[in-house]
Amino acid sequence: MANLIYSAIASLDGYVEDSDGRFEWAEPDAEVFGFVNELERPIGTYLFGRRMYETMVSWEHSPVDDGVPVVERDFALIWRATDKVVYSRTLPSVTSARTRIERDFDAADVRHLKTTAARDLAVGGANLAGQAIRSGLVDEFQLLIVPVVVGGGKSWLPGRLRFDFELLESRRFASGVVFLRYRPVSTGLSPP
Repeated sequence: MANLIYSAIASLDGYVEDSDGRFEWAEPDAEVFGFVNELERPIGTYLFGRRMYETMVSWEHSPVDDGVPVVERDFALIWRATDKVVYSRTLPSVTSARTRIERDFDAADVRHLKTTAARDLAVGGANLAGQAIRSGLVDEFQLLIVPVVVGGGKSWLPGRLRFDFELLESRRFASGVVFLRYRPVSTGLSPP
């Protein structure tokens, strides 16, 4: 059975984008980018919400020649080799290969995908990840914490949940970014 992994890059105060919807502060340097590539390499299928897909689809068409930094070229090739499912009621079509649209998130369908997949799956985008988390589908959380406080925006986790985690791995990078990999050991809805 494949695992469903939620990976995010967040500010020190827990946001994946600031209150203006910006996230350029999260752009990884070469060391972190290379590490992200190794995290992404074993993934067989990405599950994306519309906004995350529209952000990431540029990798489908980005150059992969010698003029591109190795880590970016590597990520583009990883992206292109991975299947993608985009959850959107409004996206009319996709512009990347190996990609299909699902109009609604169906936890039973994702559960089935996990049981039949030969490789792990990754969920991208805080809103879609929140649906997967609330459905009890996420097996692992991978968080890259950027040493910046943005003061508000979109949280990397949905609210009103309680999690207990087991730390599986941690790593600090020269830039001050910290990687944390957790497995949930118990979850539940927090009281209102």
